[in-house]
Amino acid sequence: MTGQAGPGREQFHIMLVEDDDGDALLVEELLLDTDLPHRLTRCRTAAEARAALASGTVDCILLDLHLPDASGMETVQALQPATHAAIIVLTGLAEPRAGVDALAAGAQDYLVKGKVEPDLMQRAVRYAVQRKQVERTNAALQIGQLRAEENARLERGLLPEPLLESAAVTASSRYYPGRTQALLGGDFLDVVQTDDGQVHAVIGDVSGHGPDAAALGVCLRIAWRALTLGGHRDQHLLHLLERIHIAERTGHDLFATCTLITLDPATATCTLHLAGHHEPLLMTAGGVEEVTAAHGIALGVAPGIGKWPPTTFSLPARGALVAYTDGLIEGFADDASGRLGVEGLLRIIHTIEAPDPGAHLDRLIARTRTLNADRHTDDLAVLRLDWNTSASVTAPAAPEARGEKRA
Repeated sequence: MTGQAGPGREQFHIMLVEDDDGDALLVEELLLDTDLPHRLTRCRTAAEARAALASGTVDCILLDLHLPDASGMETVQALQPATHAAIIVLTGLAEPRAGVDALAAGAQDYLVKGKVEPDLMQRAVRYAVQRKQVERTNAALQIGQLRAEENARLERGLLPEPLLESAAVTASSRYYPGRTQALLGGDFLDVVQTDDGQVHAVIGDVSGHGPDAAALGVCLRIAWRALTLGGHRDQHLLHLLERIHIAERTGHDLFATCTLITLDPATATCTLHLAGHHEPLLMTAGGVEEVTAAHGIALGVAPGIGKWPPTTFSLPARGALVAYTDGLIEGFADDASGRLGVEGLLRIIHTIEAPDPGAHLDRLIARTRTLNADRHTDDLAVLRLDWNTSASVTAPAAPEARGEKRA
């Protein structure tokens, strides 16, 4: 039987799970005596109800506790995983505890057969559906909160505070996930300054998205910081990072690109090691250009045989180095004829006037994202290192001078 909804009124899809034809007829008549707009589906067993739930949406289930294939609380447990509908249990007069137990098992309400009036039936259905919606909303909010907390933990691991002790060099960074409300991807970066005054930086990208890529990115970032502070450098450092990458990755198809940067303010030089990554951009008073550097293969592509030759170049007295992951340049250009690419990125940078490094990165990323218009959804990370070697440059104090002890 189906009740008819008036114009503009909501209609409830109600499923009655009852094997007794007499009891089922009473429930149907009760529903017809209400002014509740509804559509009724009748099932006789829990298995039949699960099959019907799989093929359509139901707002409320009126559930008898004694079915041919389920009895007692197991009837509630049999249907709960198969639906988001509210469940109202139908109990007998001789089952005083059954309704309370059903609520503890997850049902939204219970009605006692033979003691239900049309007004009570109508209120029970409406309130049960509303309670179920509130429960689902609260569950979604809790999941969102947990995801936000997980993102915050991953962000702290992927984007730590730089360890810089000299005012001659400053670091600015930005990160954006490729998808709205997505987990952070595998992009990572870090900056540390060692006791000799050199500034070391890394920016990298683990292939893929989601928790596996993010976890591997965090692992590589922490390993890089520990190894760098422990004195490991250049190709030897990259070989160690590759060993860690292979040991920690969840699939053989995961690889990681990265750029190692060693900036020495005292000698005004910079050394790069590229492992399948883009060359950084050099910004000076005369303009901006892509640094020409030697390339090596990404970590994990050919384990044990990688070569990452160094590229060393002189630094101007003042300037900045901008390193980035491919999400910044692989988006589409305004005319949608192709990717933005390095040339398009350079054109954008030439038009941006922002003396503050952070504001410069914000405007740069905003322009590229506006041009892309969400047509490409890769994560992006950007690291900018600014220096002024004409200022007084002093190396950080030795550990002993700071009251620390060497291991």
